[in-house]
Amino acid sequence: MKTLKFITLGLLFIFVSCSSVRVNADYDKNVDFANYNTYAYLKSSIDKAEISDLDKKRILRSIDEVMSSKGFAKSENPSMLISIFTKERERVDVYNNAGFGWGWGWGWNPYWGMNYNRVYTTPEGTLFIDVIDAKTKELVWQGEGSGYLTKDTNKKDERIMEFVSKILAQYPPTHK
Repeated sequence: MKTLKFITLGLLFIFVSCSSVRVNADYDKNVDFANYNTYAYLKSSIDKAEISDLDKKRILRSIDEVMSSKGFAKSENPSMLISIFTKERERVDVYNNAGFGWGWGWGWNPYWGMNYNRVYTTPEGTLFIDVIDAKTKELVWQGEGSGYLTKDTNKKDERIMEFVSKILAQYPPTHK
């Protein structure tokens, strides 16, 4: 029975770790973020992002929605520029059944029982959102979110919004 609890707990941990977006942010502590209230996109960097144009649109729409909810406005004469960058890789997880016994030593001896490994690959992506001072052209804030990606077009909008909203939850930074 303990084995069943461990398996269930392990699968729950794996599911939660795959579904969440891990975020991190860094910023210039000498910058007064109260000076930034309008934004525009840095077109040259958006064009370089190596993702489909449809996914770029999804990301930009999500950024617009979150920034608008925070009181920021798009402008032809912005105080900050927003840039994005993406990376993708395959996450490989190997699960071994050894040690999950039937009570008679399954997996304890390489010559007894059936030991096998299962290998799962999951596409994992990282989205960087950069905030650049429009006058100085210097990076002042960078947010990063990593997590699994979906190929399901019905879930892409929701997943991208999750990435963007969790990253931008850290913007603007609070000085401590």
